[in-house]
Amino acid sequence: MSIKSINVRNQFHGVIKEIIEGPVLSEVDVDTPAGIVTSVITSRSVRELELTVGSEVIAFVKSTEVSIAKL
Repeated sequence: MSIKSINVRNQFHGVIKEIIEGPVLSEVDVDTPAGIVTSVITSRSVRELELTVGSEVIAFVKSTEVSIAKL
């Protein structure tokens, strides 16, 4: 599957702002035009993808449910 075959509405182009690396899981904050998107991925993936602060990335969002609450 190529990046182009994924629904464009689920893609956020951005730059990694912060990585909080843990022994197994890491939090990756991506600064996008829509705001900060945070992903929790394995620390192994962070290393294998060679992710660093300042890397240009695409955050893909997959969700089976979106909840809404009235303020």
